[in-house]
Amino acid sequence: MKKIHCLNAISKYGTDLLTADYELTEQMDGADGVLVRSAAMHDMDLPDSLLAVARAGAGVNNIPLEKCAEKGIVVFNTPGANANGVKELVLAGLVLASRDVVGGIQWVQSIKDDPNIAKAVEKGKKAFAGCEIRGKKLGVVGLGAIGAEVANAAAALGMEVYGYDPFISVNGAWMLSRDVKHITNADEIYTQCDYITLHVPLLDSTRGMISASVLQEMKDGVVVLNFSRDVLVDEDAMAEALNSGKVKKYITDFPNPKSVNMAGAVVIPHLGASTEESEDNCAKMAVQEIMDYLENGNIRNSVNFPNCDMGVCKAASRLTVLHRNIPNMIGQITSVLAAEGINISDMTNKSRDKFAYTMLELEQKAAEEAVERIRAIDGVLRVRVL
Repeated sequence: MKKIHCLNAISKYGTDLLTADYELTEQMDGADGVLVRSAAMHDMDLPDSLLAVARAGAGVNNIPLEKCAEKGIVVFNTPGANANGVKELVLAGLVLASRDVVGGIQWVQSIKDDPNIAKAVEKGKKAFAGCEIRGKKLGVVGLGAIGAEVANAAAALGMEVYGYDPFISVNGAWMLSRDVKHITNADEIYTQCDYITLHVPLLDSTRGMISASVLQEMKDGVVVLNFSRDVLVDEDAMAEALNSGKVKKYITDFPNPKSVNMAGAVVIPHLGASTEESEDNCAKMAVQEIMDYLENGNIRNSVNFPNCDMGVCKAASRLTVLHRNIPNMIGQITSVLAAEGINISDMTNKSRDKFAYTMLELEQKAAEEAVERIRAIDGVLRVRVL
């Protein structure tokens, strides 16, 4: 019986996928897998039993990735599962930025007791007039699952869309509408676009990417939308740009002491993926990923180990080895099996930065002594027999 512990409430659309071979447990100790949304795991003691953590969402800054990798714990996320929900809120953000809907609503509330409110509105509404987004230039920085959907939807609404992503995948490129102009230099977006929306992960290279110097490159009256991470933007520089009029509006999904006090900012309470559908989709994908790994050893959408998929085992046994990405690991592993007279019918090896993963289909099950010898190899982090 495999045990799954939920650190947050996880949609039943996901947990209902667990078969009779699984048990939901209230305890972390003894758990084979963990499902998590926002709970902070950095200071948690991770039991030796733990094989996998699946984050029902895209961001994994609440999970200690290196610590997990060193313990042979595979961490998954669910890219694209919440893409539609975020996309729809970004489109709402475009409208909120171009037309002062928020200011207008607040003004109506301030005069709600006026018996002549209808006349007052007709007289005063011009203070909240704005522009249409059709025909305006939108720059999409990051063309992953969410960025691609935003770009396609904006193009369908008649915007002139520029997309920038130096690491775009082949599948990502196929997802893009032919109307989206692929840009190879972000400066072209910064200098030409009326609206700029960020859809990149938080990395050392992207932290503070919207800096004071980048803001100065932008057109006067530009609108910046941030539905990725607050720290992608230098918020002190953004506050100055808003005060000077360089930036017309800053639409962000991340309230913090700086963003909520910016004049000209529209701050949304982190609602990007807060839809029933997004939560259900993320839960389903997270559960499917963790089940496939626990049952078959396949890794899909990991953030600390390489993706590696051999489908369902058709041999007598499957041996999986999480290890460091160093020379002669495969030779050492296969030498142990050869010494036991065990034939390998199929094998795959993938690496990602400092870590690697090897899957071997065996024509007979390896004896526990052989498995222990593989575990003892310097650089091996976790061995499983399936």
